[in-house]
Amino acid sequence: MDFTLEDLTFENCNKAYEIDRTDIPDSFVDDVPTLIATLHFGYDNKLKGRSFLITKDGKAIGTILLGEGLYCNTDPVELKDKPFYRLVFFVLDKNFRGKGFGSKILERTIEKVYSEFGKHPIVLGVHKDNEKAARFYLKNGFTKTSCMDGDDYCFIRNVSVN
Repeated sequence: MDFTLEDLTFENCNKAYEIDRTDIPDSFVDDVPTLIATLHFGYDNKLKGRSFLITKDGKAIGTILLGEGLYCNTDPVELKDKPFYRLVFFVLDKNFRGKGFGSKILERTIEKVYSEFGKHPIVLGVHKDNEKAARFYLKNGFTKTSCMDGDDYCFIRNVSVN
């Protein structure tokens, strides 16, 4: 199960169009133009975090962005005035889902962000009808909250104390 996490840049972000996500409704995950706008937002606001183009054998199979979160009134109140990360874009090619890639990519990304910027809780949104994504995040240590942002439930993964 080899894959590479390449830094996602403005030069290579168009490779995200190669990712086959035709089985995912548009309401479940943002499109590539939103990915590019999110990259710009992070750079413009000097947010800490990492964004990766995931490749296998030279082909783009996914993207993941995990960065410093800016508190919104739809986030869990316990995060107000505290540092946290937001997983804003994680999509994997349909041909690589259900094979363990997602969990490994997520954990490797979290490890990189934690080692570079410190450990903080992670927040993300999952569309209310996206049961597969909800199961994936629950399996990977996230908890579903009652907070909603539009049609997305907020999930949170707290930092475990070792």
